[in-house]
Amino acid sequence: MQCSYYDAGSCRSCTLMGQPHGVQVADKERHVRSLLAADVDWLPPVVGPESGFRNKAKMVVGGTVQRPTLGILDRAGVGVDLQGCGLYAPELSRVFPTLEAFVTTAGLTPYSVPDRTGELKNVLVTLSPDGELMVRFVLRSQESVARIRKHLPALGDVAVVSANILPEHKAVLEGSLEIPLTQRQTLPMRVNGIDLHLRPQSFFQTNTEVAAALYRQAVEWVTEVGPASLWDLYCGVGGFALHCAGRGAASDRDVTGIEVSEEAIVSATTSRDELGLSRVRFAAGDATAFALGADAPPEMVIVNPPRRGIGHDLAAWLERSGVRHVLYSSCNAESLARDLAAMPSLRPTRARLLDMFPQTTHYEVITMLERPSRAGASAR
Repeated sequence: MQCSYYDAGSCRSCTLMGQPHGVQVADKERHVRSLLAADVDWLPPVVGPESGFRNKAKMVVGGTVQRPTLGILDRAGVGVDLQGCGLYAPELSRVFPTLEAFVTTAGLTPYSVPDRTGELKNVLVTLSPDGELMVRFVLRSQESVARIRKHLPALGDVAVVSANILPEHKAVLEGSLEIPLTQRQTLPMRVNGIDLHLRPQSFFQTNTEVAAALYRQAVEWVTEVGPASLWDLYCGVGGFALHCAGRGAASDRDVTGIEVSEEAIVSATTSRDELGLSRVRFAAGDATAFALGADAPPEMVIVNPPRRGIGHDLAAWLERSGVRHVLYSSCNAESLARDLAAMPSLRPTRARLLDMFPQTTHYEVITMLERPSRAGASAR
């Protein structure tokens, strides 16, 4: 993939831009293999399109009311317009000119980082597999919320719109206060025939096609183990839990999903109720605290932590818990390796790289950890 922004030096976010996609994937797999045990059975990597794959745009707003930019800021805090970025799905790119015009129509003054003035900081857009859109305006205050609401028809056919309030001057994407501006507050993300209901502050993978493959791989491995009880820690909107709960006769499995975001738990619960999965429950809370406070461990655990990994306390609990199988989905192989070192009884036996983030050094890796039986351990 070639990018005019990268070639011109306007944006260097994609550090692997210009390298053949096959080389990128091979280098990523070589990297993760070097961090995991040598006797891991590696499945072929999952590779999707190298461009047009992103279902989410996180656009920093710069410029002026009359001439706004949607993209990033340069080192001086000046807006760089990236509406033509080739990573975005075409259906997502088509809405950018409408959003640019909306900034002018609604009189939304772009926030100036150097001067700490203005209102509109970011515009966050998510595209569902069915072509519906969620738009979130990240604002310094509620001053312009009424104007956004007034001019909503100018956005056209957008399913979900909200205003997020971020009053602090700091390098974060959004604040804690979300103000719904449309009747609908969820965006169905249909993955493998399951509607995952995404609310404004819920996390969802940016690459829908590769995320679908990730969940299918998890289902295959969980089905092989056949646990009667399963925990999905850091469950987000319930992707792993809902996929691995089973259907019909296979749904006789107690599944518990734990996620710190209450918004995500509302989303997961909505999906569960639609699917009629009576033996699946979701709760908002800290994954480590939940595990440490549980009366007994399940037969299998799925963990899908943020980049920092699961950390020492949860790894230590898993090590002593007696859980025979752990499925670990990681977006950071370095923290994965640290966590594995803290639970040596759970040995990685199978793994698969998923190229979730082409043009960058980032990737997802899913790993099956198994605790050897006592007989097997003695044989070794």
